[in-house]
Amino acid sequence: MDKQTILTGITTTGTPHLGNYAGAIKQAVRSSKKDDHDSFLFLADYHSLIKNKNPDEIKQSCLEVAATWIALGLDTKKTIFYRQSDIPEILELNWILSTFTAKGLMNRAHAYKSAVSDNEGSSDPDKGITMGLYSYPILMAADILMFKATHVPVGQDQVQHLEMTRDIAQRFNHKHGDIFVIPEAILEKNASVLPGLDGRKMSKSYNNFIPLFSSSDDLRRHVMKIKTDSLEPGVPKPIDCNLFEIFKAFASDDESTNFKQKLEEGISWGDAKEELFLLLDSHLSEPRKEYEKLIQDPANLNQELLTGAKRARELSVPFMSEVRSSLVIGKLD
Repeated sequence: MDKQTILTGITTTGTPHLGNYAGAIKQAVRSSKKDDHDSFLFLADYHSLIKNKNPDEIKQSCLEVAATWIALGLDTKKTIFYRQSDIPEILELNWILSTFTAKGLMNRAHAYKSAVSDNEGSSDPDKGITMGLYSYPILMAADILMFKATHVPVGQDQVQHLEMTRDIAQRFNHKHGDIFVIPEAILEKNASVLPGLDGRKMSKSYNNFIPLFSSSDDLRRHVMKIKTDSLEPGVPKPIDCNLFEIFKAFASDDESTNFKQKLEEGISWGDAKEELFLLLDSHLSEPRKEYEKLIQDPANLNQELLTGAKRARELSVPFMSEVRSSLVIGKLD
């Protein structure tokens, strides 16, 4: 069996939070330590321009995200960890792929259709919609196809984009031979979706998130704000409560079983929140120290990303030459 190549993109829009850890970081970091596949992990800073064009915020977010992943144990010797914008071949491939992409395919993209729906009643259904948003799936395809990814971990909302990548690659291969590897989706069925402070999905959009590496005091303040019902101490608490959902994402099986028993026995919400805080603080204290050390040395973080980009370009430069040759671009003989 051929060795798998797994590629994961990380959005660079804001400070990482507990939901990011439970939803993607934990599994990806664990996977990065294995030897049974090649792993590529990149900061999608070009993609972030769709939502944020503030250069200072993008730069800071890249630093925070890179520091977070490394502090939580990403093995950058086994994983090629790079910044999207440090690989110029990706944008070249993006253009080439766009010439093989049907406009009708982009018209069906969920993000574009949602933006059009938001303009319902307007004289211009495309009001406020940029070409970046419209053609986002093509750039995602370039990210994936550039490094011959065989498998891409995706949430349910990203499955369509992976299918579009497959469609674009197959169109190209049909005309020019088997240049691109056709990737498969790894549906993240076991990834946790944590509730935020108000019970909705933890998200920066809802401003209901708990930052991963806030101080111990700030972490306690956030935990104490988690919404609960009004059940009195001594009354059994529901095990599907927000506190238990967050607790399970960080606890061992034994710790989860013990906390569940306390909920069923009627622990007060205040005491339950204190137990959650102590668990989180214990789990995050060492990574927090490492994160603070990394974030204070942006030059070192930048060098880490440039080292990853150098390794990535050892693959992307010759591959783009192969793509150009298949199109007879850059040849006069």
